[in-house]
Amino acid sequence: MKNISVKKSFLYAFLCAAMLISCKKEIEKINDKDTVSSSENPAVETDSIKKDSVVKKESVPPAMQENGFYNALVLPKDKKLRDSIYAEFSKKYSEKERYAILALNRLDSKNKWNADTLVVPAKIDTTLMSYSPFPMQLDVLSGVKKFVIFSYPIQAYGVYSNGSLVKWGPTSMGKKAAQTTRGLTFANWKKKLSISTVSSEWKLPYNFNIHNSGGIGWHQYDLPGYPASHSCLRLLMKDAQWLYSYADTWILNPGGATTKAKGTAVMVFGDYKWGGRKPWRKLLDDPNANNISVEEMTRLLQPNVEKMIREQDNREKVSDSIKAAKAMAPVQNEKSEEVPVN
Repeated sequence: MKNISVKKSFLYAFLCAAMLISCKKEIEKINDKDTVSSSENPAVETDSIKKDSVVKKESVPPAMQENGFYNALVLPKDKKLRDSIYAEFSKKYSEKERYAILALNRLDSKNKWNADTLVVPAKIDTTLMSYSPFPMQLDVLSGVKKFVIFSYPIQAYGVYSNGSLVKWGPTSMGKKAAQTTRGLTFANWKKKLSISTVSSEWKLPYNFNIHNSGGIGWHQYDLPGYPASHSCLRLLMKDAQWLYSYADTWILNPGGATTKAKGTAVMVFGDYKWGGRKPWRKLLDDPNANNISVEEMTRLLQPNVEKMIREQDNREKVSDSIKAAKAMAPVQNEKSEEVPVN
């Protein structure tokens, strides 16, 4: 009887060990191959498979790997384990904190399942400003009242007012086969709800056009964690709403055929490392990995500042002229309605 009891104990211990090893292996499988859930881009994204691995410690759900300023939240493929981790994730962080964490990973709530690892700040700033990859101040833009910049390398946008960074956030720009046009441009027209010219099924809330002939603009749409659009600049809903109100539109000549004044200056720059490690994942090794220096931004913007200010001044003159004409209109109408007294 004693031998039977020992055998049972040994078998039980063996089964427990096997289960632990299986769990460990599942958690440690990280290949960062994202599955696209957006109807706008049905192709499977093959970006960053083997190169994006992170060295992890042994752990059990929620598998938070603590490395310092940023931590890694490992999401295994096993659905039960993943559900368990997200349940703990939702308990630990508020809705605003979860929103901020997903934004740092270039994800929205719909696509949170796309990543196998989330980069999580040790201290959550729901405004995201503590994690800005853009310089907080750029003297080169001191004379530019409004400016929006999109970085392809880090899939992020920044907004400057007279050289001060007032907002930044995540974006999903044009995929490899339909990349967003680089360079300086200006905001054109806007519409609260546009329909995509690629497919009538794609609704684009808070659309702001920046390339009229190319049909390129920023608007709300899925953020799957990598560049996935058909050239447009995807944003989270709150960001799309904010930029919709912030930026100025163009001013057209009577008849609408030609432009009298340009809107807010916008720039798209840089190249994304297709197939490489996602930039935000590098934060686990270096909290400053995505930072763009003042010197780099200055070199990029300096050749374009004169044009920005020239178009800005022209728009202000045109706008003031239109306001003055509107203010005079009632006076002219009153004079024209006067009846001579005999």
